[in-house]
Amino acid sequence: MPLWVTLGLLAASALLWLLGTANGDDVIGLLERLLALGALAVVLFVARPLLLEIVGVAVALWLPRAHSGQAAPPPPDHNDVLIPFL
Repeated sequence: MPLWVTLGLLAASALLWLLGTANGDDVIGLLERLLALGALAVVLFVARPLLLEIVGVAVALWLPRAHSGQAAPPPPDHNDVLIPFL
């Protein structure tokens, strides 16, 4: 994919994302954000820009992990009607 197409799709993706977040209509805003993600996916999967892939991996590693012991412990029984499933 030529560089100008990649840059055009990235610019369109950023513009659509900004328009989607600023839009007052929820449905149209969601559609604009989905189109932005689609353009970004085309760039990532077709053009294979190494810098964007490295940034994506860094963001994925920066996100908090979902450990099994991360949830808060259940509160002690206070004569609740609900039966805790342990």
